Amino acid sequence: MRFLSSLYEKKCNFAPKSQYIGIMSLHDIGNCIRDRRKELKVNQRTVADLSGVAVNTVVAVERGEGNPQLSSLLAILDTLGLQIDITIKKLNDETV
Repeated sequence: MRFLSSLYEKKCNFAPKSQYIGIMSLHDIGNCIRDRRKELKVNQRTVADLSGVAVNTVVAVERGEGNPQLSSLLAILDTLGLQIDITIKKLNDETV
């Protein structure tokens, strides 16, 4: 399942925290997953096989559709060398 670990260590640089993207929807998550998959030059079938999820799940997540199980989403992210960070939301530079 951790297929891309060696590829990702060699080819990908992580953005500094100041460049993290604020994600607020499944559509945003899907766009990040699709962009990462394409950056790694991997097709949806391969991601699905290595993640242990159905290819239809990968397709739906990339489109921002459906309601994927959190375990499926985390498996896809892990396969692509991605993670979710949860932070407290800020409004006008103040913590909510």
